[in-house]
Amino acid sequence: MSQKLLIGGEWVEPDGGHYEVVNPATEETVGLAPEASRAQVHEAAAAARGAFEDWSRTAPEERAAILDRAADIIQRDAPELTDLARAETGATTGTARGMQVAVGVSRFRRYAKGALEPVEQGLPPQINEAGPMGKAGIFGALAARRPVGVVTCITSYNNPWANPAGKVAPALAMGNTVVVKPAPQDPLSVYAMARALQEAGAPPGVVNVVSGARLEVGEAAVDSPDVDMVSFTGSTAVGQRIGEVCGRAMKRQLMELGGKGAAVVFDDADLDSAVMGIGTTFAFYSGQICTAPTRVLAQRGVYDRLIEKLTGYLAFMKVGDPAAQGTVVGPVISAAHRDRVESYIELGKKEGARLVAGGERPDFARGFYVAPTLLADCTHEMRVVREEIFGPVVVVVPFDDEEEGVALANDSDYGLIDYVWSGDAARAFRVARRLRAGGVGVNTIGRNMEAPFGGFKKSGVGRDVGSYALHAYSELQAIVWPGG
Repeated sequence: MSQKLLIGGEWVEPDGGHYEVVNPATEETVGLAPEASRAQVHEAAAAARGAFEDWSRTAPEERAAILDRAADIIQRDAPELTDLARAETGATTGTARGMQVAVGVSRFRRYAKGALEPVEQGLPPQINEAGPMGKAGIFGALAARRPVGVVTCITSYNNPWANPAGKVAPALAMGNTVVVKPAPQDPLSVYAMARALQEAGAPPGVVNVVSGARLEVGEAAVDSPDVDMVSFTGSTAVGQRIGEVCGRAMKRQLMELGGKGAAVVFDDADLDSAVMGIGTTFAFYSGQICTAPTRVLAQRGVYDRLIEKLTGYLAFMKVGDPAAQGTVVGPVISAAHRDRVESYIELGKKEGARLVAGGERPDFARGFYVAPTLLADCTHEMRVVREEIFGPVVVVVPFDDEEEGVALANDSDYGLIDYVWSGDAARAFRVARRLRAGGVGVNTIGRNMEAPFGGFKKSGVGRDVGSYALHAYSELQAIVWPGG
């Protein structure tokens, strides 16, 4: 399959030719992705600019209908789209079906409803005395949400459905137009999403998709003068560079960056629940998930038992072909990333961590596999504890009391999602309120998909999900008028 770019409603041959998209499980070619030139990315942004005026003035009901139809089309084609997502990402069939494609569908449906949410709020009238600003009078006001304009959506490789849908759908619902720059490792799913939107009736230029493995593609999608906002999911280092460019031109930003989620496990915790939660680090996307509880802080009273239970849990984590029934842990995205994760495991051992489980490369002829790995007896100064590994690796650090647990959890450059496990609800919520993180799971890794999502510190800027995403892709405008 040789994919073309989508620019201004037309499928266009890429100036830079094509590059191979590789299946992380088999190392076979999934398809050929287009390599856009800088000029083509700027053309896509110009097309989005040209489409903005009409799209932003369409009736909310029309935007809602297009998003709903897109969800129907994705649902209709879900089996083949699941196969594509699995092939591109190495996710297991269940994850590709339920956590990628299905979440993409649900996000389009959510923002079809979101397009109909009120965008204007009346404010209490204000009585002004006569003065330099004019006569005395009563002044009414509206706070109104308006679309930002052209939004560049730069998406992550770990979920080529949920992540792009979580950007594109609310942006379109608010009346913005978009340029989507998918991750180079798995862009074909994003083009499939664009085809669904095109079939659903999205006008030319409203959705544009440009991909490429070269840095200049992403740079052009950020620095184009036609772009008003950049929504980015990825590493903190890349986010910082994007933020510098956006700052110079005062472009709006939504940044969902790295994480090193602390799981604070107290002596009175339900250890089985904690182990199930922490164990998702190994299962979901082979640890390639920024919200994972990868940094376990265990109170000394349960430290040994928790490690024992986590070790037992790992025994059931079948590593292998993501297409095979029963597989829990598939490959990581690429050979380069496998090497990076393995280098962290070696670093952890050199730093003095105890290798409890994993650490070896699974014996498969092909594929970029890393065995789920548990490192214990860690200290908070170790790089494996402080840096985001983004693989199936969990580190465990002991602590003595509540104060130390909170201090260790907060001693991080990151602050995306932390977790607390305790049988004392009052303590769990007390600790949750003190954690410097955008989200805290109390005795769960579950998410409420209407709750704001985003990070403190180097984990990001801004919030999305639920109605917060609609707010993220809008500007507030005040309208004031004199009363009687």
